[in-house]
Amino acid sequence: MIRVLVAEDSTTVRELLVEMLRADPECQVVGQASNGMEAVEKTKELQPDVVTMDIHMPRMNGFDATKQIMIESPTPIVIVTASLDPRDVETSMHALRAGALTVLAKPQGPGSPDFEEACSRFLTTVKLMSQVKVVRHWRERPRAEVPCPRAAPGKGTGRIIAIASSTGGPGALSRMLSELPGDLSVPVVVVQHIASGFGEGFVTWLNSTVPLKAKLAEQGEPLVPGTVYVAPDDKHLGVSARTTALLSTAPPLGGFRPSGTFLFESVAKAFGSSTIAVILTGMGQDGVEGLRQVREAGGQIIAQDEESSVVFGMPKAAIATGFVDYVLPLTAIAPRLLSLIRGGNGP
Repeated sequence: MIRVLVAEDSTTVRELLVEMLRADPECQVVGQASNGMEAVEKTKELQPDVVTMDIHMPRMNGFDATKQIMIESPTPIVIVTASLDPRDVETSMHALRAGALTVLAKPQGPGSPDFEEACSRFLTTVKLMSQVKVVRHWRERPRAEVPCPRAAPGKGTGRIIAIASSTGGPGALSRMLSELPGDLSVPVVVVQHIASGFGEGFVTWLNSTVPLKAKLAEQGEPLVPGTVYVAPDDKHLGVSARTTALLSTAPPLGGFRPSGTFLFESVAKAFGSSTIAVILTGMGQDGVEGLRQVREAGGQIIAQDEESSVVFGMPKAAIATGFVDYVLPLTAIAPRLLSLIRGGNGP
């Protein structure tokens, strides 16, 4: 049984979430909290496997409650919010950086046309996140990089950075991109798995935390140095004619649209050996097949290491292929990117 604590100030919404969880034979609701302070106290007392956390609550909001829980009694946290307003999504992103694992939109209720799908998505996410081994706040400790056997000198200067990430990705992206200069000489293209409707708020949040300019990618727009292009909802992001963004509604790859594999394959085809591919924290294997194209094109590949990953699924699968050039802690990725852009393999 997966033991769940539900933190939500609205009685109606809280009862809906509780009933959804109780209807699943694998879940047990062990407690309910109507404010952030109560959520912190009950997490310490009940030690649930996972917490569903509202953002707007009295006494202590979900962001501050998340920070406190991750300091005092680290527990997997799923942010469940009713608002897709970019400002509220920005607060949710801060909660992800504080240690929450993912963010979901609240189901609208049994009368809504997509209720069954939303219910299934909610239950699946809660159960998956309950299995994640979290640590106190953030596992960010500088340490030496671990080069893979395939790492070799003499490759071309990087002209584009392509990044794929999933669970834990928003926080990892924010930290990594914040260490790159605002006048970065290459564009950055990103596939981040995130719930539908949160893309605009995610970009707004990135713009408040990193020196680079971030935006949702638009079909056919030129890729400008110093800009981070994020895949929009339900569209693959790639590169066309070497200098413009390509959006596609082609079928999902491995269950994902946008897909890291689509991104890596497209960038490798357009930029060849000038490609720098980065695969960050996340569940599953999205992006791994695309790295084959990057390897064959002569590009360079970086994977986040296990210790700094919230979930080591995607990086682990990438490393297992033997395609990866460098396995790095999160704090070492930005310096390595700058080195590769200059055409070097040293620090």
